[in-house]
Amino acid sequence: MVEVIILSIVQGITEFLPISSSAHLILISKYFNFSNGNLTLDVSLHLGSLLAIIFYFKKELLDFIVNKQLFLKIILSSIPVILFGFLLIKLNLIDYLRSYKVIGWSTIIFGIFLYFSDRQKIKNNINNDFKYSTALCIGLFQVLSLIPGVSRSGITITGARFFNFSRVDSAKISFLLSIPTLGAVSIFNIQELITEKNFSISFLNLSGVFFSFLFSYITIKFFIKFLRNFNLTLFVIYRVFLGLIILIYAY
Repeated sequence: MVEVIILSIVQGITEFLPISSSAHLILISKYFNFSNGNLTLDVSLHLGSLLAIIFYFKKELLDFIVNKQLFLKIILSSIPVILFGFLLIKLNLIDYLRSYKVIGWSTIIFGIFLYFSDRQKIKNNINNDFKYSTALCIGLFQVLSLIPGVSRSGITITGARFFNFSRVDSAKISFLLSIPTLGAVSIFNIQELITEKNFSISFLNLSGVFFSFLFSYITIKFFIKFLRNFNLTLFVIYRVFLGLIILIYAY
C-alpha cells in the first residue's frame, strides 16, 4: 500500500509539472525496487491523472460546441505522439530509452530548452492565436516526450512559450494536450490487460486511481496559480540538479 501511495503521489505531481513523470517513476521504482510497478497499477495511475484533468477542465469540455475548434486542434496536435509511441512499442524500442544516461542527459538538455523558451516575450493568447499549424508544431514537440526525462508537460510548455504564449496559456495547452495522450495510454494498457486476460481490480488499484487523481488535481490547480506570479526558472534549476545527480551515478 505504501508503494502505491508513493507512486501515485509521484505520478500526480510530476505528470503536469515540467519535470518528467516517466523519469521520476522509473528512477523511484528502480531505487526502491518497487514490486507494484505492474501494468494494472500503471493503468490506475494514468487513469487517475486523466480523470483529474477532465474534472479540472469540465466546464470547457462540457461546452464542446463553443470550444469545438479548440478541441479539434488538441486532437490534431496529439496524433504525432500517439503514432510515434505506438511505433516505439511495436518495434520494442521503448526499453532502450529507459537508461540512467538517457534520462540524465534529457533532463538537463530539455531543462535548458525550457529556460530559453521562458525568456520569450508574450505576444499571443490561446483564444486568438492558437491556430491549427501552431497546434501541429507543438504536437511535434510533444513527440520528444517519449524519451524519459524530456517531460511531456515540459516540452509542450517549451513549444508554446517559443510561440510566444503566456506561461498560463502554455500550461493550459499542455494540460489539454494531455487528455488524448493519457487517454491513448490508458486504452492501450487496458487492451494489454485484456490480451493477458487480467481482469482483476484490487483495492490497491482503486487506491492508485484515487491518490493519482487527488495529487494530479492539486498539482494542476496550484501550478496554474504559480505561473501567474513566477517564471519557470525553479523547475529548470531542479532539472539541471537532478540530471547531474543521475549522470554522476550513471558514469
